[in-house]
Amino acid sequence: EYYEELIQSKKHDGIRVNYKGDHGKGVCANKDFAEGDLILKDQILVGAQHSLNKIDCVVCSYCFRFIGSVEFQIGHRLYFQSIASSIGCSSERHCHGSDVGSSTCSSGVTKEKSTTLPEEVIESLITGDVSLPFSDHFPLPEIIACQGCEEERYCSQSCADSDWESYHSLLCAGPNTEPPRRSALHKFVEHANETNDIFLVAAKAITFTMLRYKKLKRQNDFQNKSAESNFSLLMEAWKPLSMGFKKRWWDYVALPEDVDASDEDSFRQEIRDLAFTSLQLLKDAIFDAECAPLFSLEVYGHIIGMFELNNLDLVVASPVEDYFIHIDDLPDDKKEEAEKATAPLLDALDDDYAVPCDGTAFFPLQSCMNHSCCPNAKAFKRDEVMYILPFS
Repeated sequence: EYYEELIQSKKHDGIRVNYKGDHGKGVCANKDFAEGDLILKDQILVGAQHSLNKIDCVVCSYCFRFIGSVEFQIGHRLYFQSIASSIGCSSERHCHGSDVGSSTCSSGVTKEKSTTLPEEVIESLITGDVSLPFSDHFPLPEIIACQGCEEERYCSQSCADSDWESYHSLLCAGPNTEPPRRSALHKFVEHANETNDIFLVAAKAITFTMLRYKKLKRQNDFQNKSAESNFSLLMEAWKPLSMGFKKRWWDYVALPEDVDASDEDSFRQEIRDLAFTSLQLLKDAIFDAECAPLFSLEVYGHIIGMFELNNLDLVVASPVEDYFIHIDDLPDDKKEEAEKATAPLLDALDDDYAVPCDGTAFFPLQSCMNHSCCPNAKAFKRDEVMYILPFS
């Protein structure tokens, strides 16, 4: 029923979700699709940019679109690169913070660069005091700051409002948040960044459910306010996430190559303890007695397990890469003139000029599509929507 309503709401009459015994769910076609036809559009239910990738790219916290300007994106990247160089950071890649319990990598500050730029050059890029040649060919939305903090930024007021209503109003650690709660949120985020940033996605899943519950409760305010009716509303709010296939994170996560089989039990206990610590920090920040069932370790472990089993890598190509390709493709005379401004920047960025936005997201319909080593469809993202097309 849930998937039927979801498919009907998006007017995708060419597909259905089938249940088949021990094999679980699958997306099946009701008609023939030609190569290039749109099979479905799927909205992100919960997603997040990897923490370390925020060093490389500034994107909308709701739809993950690049924001600001090409100059701002380059300046932002060079600023953090200069900080890394000043403290001798030379790490190549990072995996979800400390890499505990996950194999998904995200980019962060990479190797030290031999080419450095003056601080005033970097600052002028960030502030917009300098315009690069042909950057007007790659316009980006103006940055809209979160109404409560400076941590989250958006491409539009619409995205800012949607994020606030769906997740961020409970996770905002700005100055308007009560000091004890703000401190607890900082501790939760710090722990996630140091261990595994999948905890940040799990927190968004819980706040999504809590805020949906509160909205349903307001809409049903005329009804009986008993504990039983409240629990019924909570289950209704949980429904979109309840449909995802789940296993407890610490039970199924693959044993890393550097962990001996004899140490498997202690490794899985370590993962469980990590989740327990994260959950306690989250409870300190946003616990609501009416939503208490969401804050059990069993539920938290299954939420994380659901993401690890069903998530889709969220990759958005950088306009900075397109910009430098455009410069390289210019006629020789225009290219030579443009490169007087762009060549030092490209040398300083080195391979990092092409780093995309990198994150993870859960899409309700896509999560029902089985993995295949010989796929017959492909996914690509536009704004906060994921499109799936068939191919031969």
